[in-house]
Amino acid sequence: MKLKIYTFALGLMAINLSAQVKDTLAEKMMVYQLPNGGWGKHTSDKQNVDYTKKIDPKLLKIIKATDNDFATIDNNATSREINGLIKAYQSTKNAAYLKSAEKGIGYLLSMQYENGGFPQYFPNTGLYRKQVTYNDNAMINALTVLYNTAEGKEGFDAVDSKLKERSKIAVQKGIDCILKTQIVQNGKLSIWADQYDENTLKPEKARAFEPVSLATGESIGIIKFLMMQPLTPEIEKSIKFAVKWFDESRIQGYTYAVSKVNGKAVRTLSRKEGSSVWARFYDIATNKPIFGDRDGSVKFNYEEISEERRMGYSWYNEAGTKLIESDFPKWLKKNKISQ
Repeated sequence: MKLKIYTFALGLMAINLSAQVKDTLAEKMMVYQLPNGGWGKHTSDKQNVDYTKKIDPKLLKIIKATDNDFATIDNNATSREINGLIKAYQSTKNAAYLKSAEKGIGYLLSMQYENGGFPQYFPNTGLYRKQVTYNDNAMINALTVLYNTAEGKEGFDAVDSKLKERSKIAVQKGIDCILKTQIVQNGKLSIWADQYDENTLKPEKARAFEPVSLATGESIGIIKFLMMQPLTPEIEKSIKFAVKWFDESRIQGYTYAVSKVNGKAVRTLSRKEGSSVWARFYDIATNKPIFGDRDGSVKFNYEEISEERRMGYSWYNEAGTKLIESDFPKWLKKNKISQ
């Protein structure tokens, strides 16, 4: 009997200690969480959210003054915090972290449009913030969180079952939106634009230097998300045509590098045999690389845009190589389908 009582007491102590375990980063994330469950990339003083900063009374006042209009999925905001809190819950079993993550998941579910798309911000609808946004992987980051929630993957198995069911529906709606927004060029499916009108699902421009166009970096993320899903004829067709577009649109014999000189980014497009790059943006009508400037002008020559934009934005990438040479063949093999 004494042994049983002792064992029971130890169990209670373990539970109590587990509940008290804290993760410094997770604690900060909960402080920054907005009333609607989302997170901002900026605080009310327009400064970037920085989890390395100590939260002193002055910063806490700024955080508390940050309202729901700052809530966004841009620049990894909200998805970063939900993932971080789930990870912290896994290691500490601190229920507060799970509760905060679930509130964040609820925010993602609340911001999804009926057509399956996600705006960049919610509830803020100013400027381009209400557009369905693939830019910087915003919508794909949100859908990946909901996919992990629905499937109970990456530590999300502990999430409330009702949220899992809602997430499953949201993911399917998101996939439907992805398939609807794949751009048709000359009668053939190609890739995706950065952002779309939230009602018509027609491609839209965002910032002055982000014209209506095909967006390669974001399309890579979309394709990889589709590759995670159960195979359907629609998904198979979408992926195959998108990869074909990448294969046909590569710019051969070049490489694109970003380095730092005196603390400033220096971006260089240079010759390299055997290497391929893709422009960040391609004109939908002509499939030619295009480059936007702060004055809203669109150029077909990289050298014609201002130096500030040339050095301040990544205009090329090499991600298509891995997609074509590695990701796509693995996906074909996994699903036992021919190219």
